[in-house]
Amino acid sequence: MEILFPQTIEVQHPNDVSAARQAAKLLGEGLGFDPAACEEISLAMTELATNLVKHAQGGKLTLTPLDEGGRIGLAIESVDSGPGIADFEQALTDRFSTVGTRGTGLGAINRLMDNLDITSELGRGTSITARKWVRQQIISIHPCPLAFGVATRPRIFGEDNGDAFIIKQWAESALVGVIDGLGHGQMAHHAAQAARQYVDTHFDMPLDEIFRGVGRVCRATRGVVMALARFDWGLSRLVFSSVGNIEVRVFPSSVPFSFSIRRGVIGLNAPNAVVTEHPWSLDNVLVLHSDGLRTHWDWKDFPGLSNQPAPSLAQEFLRLLAKEEDDATVIVVRKVIP
Repeated sequence: MEILFPQTIEVQHPNDVSAARQAAKLLGEGLGFDPAACEEISLAMTELATNLVKHAQGGKLTLTPLDEGGRIGLAIESVDSGPGIADFEQALTDRFSTVGTRGTGLGAINRLMDNLDITSELGRGTSITARKWVRQQIISIHPCPLAFGVATRPRIFGEDNGDAFIIKQWAESALVGVIDGLGHGQMAHHAAQAARQYVDTHFDMPLDEIFRGVGRVCRATRGVVMALARFDWGLSRLVFSSVGNIEVRVFPSSVPFSFSIRRGVIGLNAPNAVVTEHPWSLDNVLVLHSDGLRTHWDWKDFPGLSNQPAPSLAQEFLRLLAKEEDDATVIVVRKVIP
């Protein structure tokens, strides 16, 4: 790859927006981003440049190639001397798309880029740094030894499921998660889907950064609770984080798993997520479920299911434990059962 250097672009007039967008796209291509990621970078650059013209009477955009131990990425820094932003976290919800489109403004940049940092002082200006990393195409040396089962349904007589789930697999890792929108019905469904869409496009980021991004996305919604578990089977490792009342169980129960569960609602009043790492054995079974399933149960209550594959277990747990009055979702992860 050719050596690429930082570029600074002055943005004062609407005509400068197109030049900034083109520079970002060209640098993204030079760094090895795929066409879809280059388009996302271009859109984020357009939003930043447009914000400088509209809200700050101009400023500077700096594009900086990143290389952290062979991890290649791009940073876009926007600096202005404008009026500043009184509540930039609230500004992230401006014009949030409720129909699945990208939307515009800072919220769109949060969704398009991998992480976003903002500092602002009233009367002094704003500094915004957005980063995106090239998604590495790592070929797995070992086949995935894990199987994933999921079962979900809305509450009885309900049309919109306020729960959502995520299952992503890449290289020698996999991410699973259960998301529960606050309340029921269409608004809960909207909140859960907003969170799911963010996780789906940022699945290989560190878990604490995923939670932070989901929190920003969900400020325009009722909020959600969520638990994420990443399995790195090449390292026999489980990485876990949760905010809210998503139930997590690992069997056999003789294995000590100490998960740090934070209470709160993501997007409203949630504390920062705490990420913990644990050894993972193929003899373990992980069960994640929303509070639409009864919590007072134990593995020994289902002796006939102990040798069932993950999809069958998920369906049976839903059938036997789900509450009629609530949305319900369960994910089971265990080794592949022949």
